[in-house]
Amino acid sequence: MSGYDRKLVEHLLPAVWDVEAAYGIRNPTAPDADMPKGTVDKRAAGTLFAHLADIRRAWAAAPLSLGERQALVLRYGADLPDDEAGAIQGVTDRAVRYRLERGVGKLAAHLNGREYVEGYEDLDKAA
Repeated sequence: MSGYDRKLVEHLLPAVWDVEAAYGIRNPTAPDADMPKGTVDKRAAGTLFAHLADIRRAWAAAPLSLGERQALVLRYGADLPDDEAGAIQGVTDRAVRYRLERGVGKLAAHLNGREYVEGYEDLDKAA
């Protein structure tokens, strides 16, 4: 499955560590609750569960450094701000943001079957 961007990866990451987080994740293809019910596009109906399976598999397989993994767990698993995550990791909050940026980018690239390159999102826009 392709089409994973940074926003979707960040949206799905908490479910890697908290199985119940999936209950709070809104399916981006679902209609708003106050909208009338109609027919469902069966091709997109099950994408949320596929995304959840994909993000868990990517977490296990993506080429993330230890620092990137730690930063991702502290942000998306423990919901800590950058300064607290930095204190735990022994780095600055700027270093934590860099690790998060690279980690999410590497996960998105892995999910899309691509090699991670600095400025990954910019390459897609230029193509």
